Amino acid sequence: MPRPHTTMRKIRDVLRLRLGDQLSLRQVALSLAIPHTTVADYVRRARVAGIDSWPLPEELSDDDALEARLFGPIASAPRVRPEPDFATMKRELAKKGMTMMLLWVEHKELHPDGYEYSQFCQLYRDWRKKLDVTMRQDHKAGEKMFVDFPGLRIPIYDERDLTVSFRAELFVAVLGASSYLYAEALRSQELVHWCHAHENAFEAYGGCPEICVPDNLRSGVTKPHRYEADVNATYQEMAQYYGVVIIPARSYKPRDKAKVEVAVQIAERWIIMRLRKERFTSLGALNERIGELVEMINNRPFKKLEGSRALLFAEIDQPALRPLPTTRYDFATWTRAKVSLDYHLQIDRNFYSVPYGLVGSVLDVRTSANVVEIFAKNRRVASHKRSYQKGVAVTEPAHMPSSHRRHAAWTPSRIVAWASKTGPSTAQFIEELMAARPHPEQGFRSALGVLRLEKHYGPERLELACARSLAIQSFSYKSVSSILQHGLDQRPLAPVPTRANPTHSNIRGANYYQ
Repeated sequence: MPRPHTTMRKIRDVLRLRLGDQLSLRQVALSLAIPHTTVADYVRRARVAGIDSWPLPEELSDDDALEARLFGPIASAPRVRPEPDFATMKRELAKKGMTMMLLWVEHKELHPDGYEYSQFCQLYRDWRKKLDVTMRQDHKAGEKMFVDFPGLRIPIYDERDLTVSFRAELFVAVLGASSYLYAEALRSQELVHWCHAHENAFEAYGGCPEICVPDNLRSGVTKPHRYEADVNATYQEMAQYYGVVIIPARSYKPRDKAKVEVAVQIAERWIIMRLRKERFTSLGALNERIGELVEMINNRPFKKLEGSRALLFAEIDQPALRPLPTTRYDFATWTRAKVSLDYHLQIDRNFYSVPYGLVGSVLDVRTSANVVEIFAKNRRVASHKRSYQKGVAVTEPAHMPSSHRRHAAWTPSRIVAWASKTGPSTAQFIEELMAARPHPEQGFRSALGVLRLEKHYGPERLELACARSLAIQSFSYKSVSSILQHGLDQRPLAPVPTRANPTHSNIRGANYYQ
């Protein structure tokens, strides 16, 4: 059926603006007020018919001749064009600096009659839609490492009676671009094991990614939040040491961690389930077996892409990873503690001094295997060798006040005077308590604790409790508190029994030696 004269005029205008004026398809569509898909169809038909310049040849000046050329049976035959290698395109796009435009230029250099840029991009997008969700996500080489724990655990048996000693957690890490997997069995999800597993993963990869994406588990994230999660201070310090940024996955956003969710599923099926009939009596033996299964997973060919995780890792991720530091991170925990009146703060049941001017302040404490470091507003104010004896006061002489003190009112004499208002036994007990310390100031904490017991038990009971503590020669806060809690202060104080000399026929007596 012949087309109307107005339609053929539109077609000629399309060819004039596109082939002659070199306007884009959308510009031609806007100029002529027709859909850009219609413009693309007219231009495609013209190229199939061998029309690639303006003005048109003389033999096409007639509308019927042009219509026959564009819409005849020969023109309607589909044009066979070389298909791009979409799997290779996906791998290339993961590399830094690579763009679709550059891939299209290289494609046109090899195939001059290939697709134009817009159709080239659309075909790639259509191909990506056929992939799994995790494969469709675009991850830059060496950029992200996703980490998580499966819900299932692996039992470790006691080698003596083969009872379950504990159940090991499986740490799973996966790189975004290549999906290269790392897995390791840990004793628990505690912070120390969590950080060491990250270090082992970095060393197995031979480098560090730019970003680490954990789920909102307690070891890594202190307080989950959709926009600004509070990352654990120790975990953050470890990441900074390796030059890695921590960006936790958002809660209820499964696509933020789709990559690791699939990796966890693979680990559950191909590691945990594969090991369900095997028995292990140590983490070392279990991790050796896990290493074999992980190698198998990484070398297994993809189903919908060419190559394997190991090949993609060697080609894409490994060259883009950042170099490892020369030494491993010195694991340390971060806590906060308040400085008491004795200018000491309590860490792990021990006491460490700070400059006495910081009395009453809440400070940050970094505790490693050998050192305790104390910070005020991100400035280190004290450093001590860590003590593993409980109840020890580690004091730096330079931290102790001399004649001038910020809290000059708190002196041993004033505390004793305060105790004398309760009673003479209380005052004497406080004197003995402070005298038992290397420095009286170190007894301030215990002395004030004893005096505060008056608010709960009253002055009369506190006086009786101090008298009993004096009698049994026990000068500590715990002694007085225990007496009051068990009501021993209400009982009469029994005299100390004296041992009489026993009588026996074999004992000679004093007269024998006269």
